[in-house]
Amino acid sequence: MSNISQKIIKNHSLYKRDFRWRHTKDPYEIMIAEFMLQRTKADQVVHIYINFLEKYPDIKSLSKANIADVSKIIRSLGLHWRSAHFKKAAEYIMAEYNGNIPSTREELLKIPGVGDYVAGVILAISFSKKAPIVDSNIARVLNRYFGMDLEGEIRRNKKIVEKADELFSHCNCEPKELLFAIIDFSALVCTPLNPRHEICPFKNDCRIYIKN
Repeated sequence: MSNISQKIIKNHSLYKRDFRWRHTKDPYEIMIAEFMLQRTKADQVVHIYINFLEKYPDIKSLSKANIADVSKIIRSLGLHWRSAHFKKAAEYIMAEYNGNIPSTREELLKIPGVGDYVAGVILAISFSKKAPIVDSNIARVLNRYFGMDLEGEIRRNKKIVEKADELFSHCNCEPKELLFAIIDFSALVCTPLNPRHEICPFKNDCRIYIKN
């Protein structure tokens, strides 16, 4: 398992992307970015993310925000219906954790809008903790690489979660390095349709590629 993680990081320069939220460890800024990135392309989030943090730079300011104002900022992302999640999360963190985002999965999952993936990302980036992180893109990479032939909604599949746990726990690296590398790999190389085999540095080890 360490072999794939090392290769993904080693070859990251081939498919590396750069975004503002990758230059912070602030759990609040990471949480906001992940809320916006759900079902939304990263390039669409960039300017909205910057504008959002200018208006609501911390948990306290967001907890006091007007939901209508929050909705206006994120409307172009198609997330206006989720505006209440941003505010409710901030209110909960202020009330339960005195404005400090916690560093355990159990506590993070109690925050409105924070699921397994967002919790894992916060743990990896803000607290350098190794934890299984799985979204549909990471699940796709693992499913193909290990030739599991799983279909449908697989990100919560037990086999996928186990592989993700092994991937992150056995990596001799900062978990955020692996996270960014595998996300970029899934976005630019191991794409949902027509994966770019010609530039994939792992194709000779990928069971699906070998099989096909």
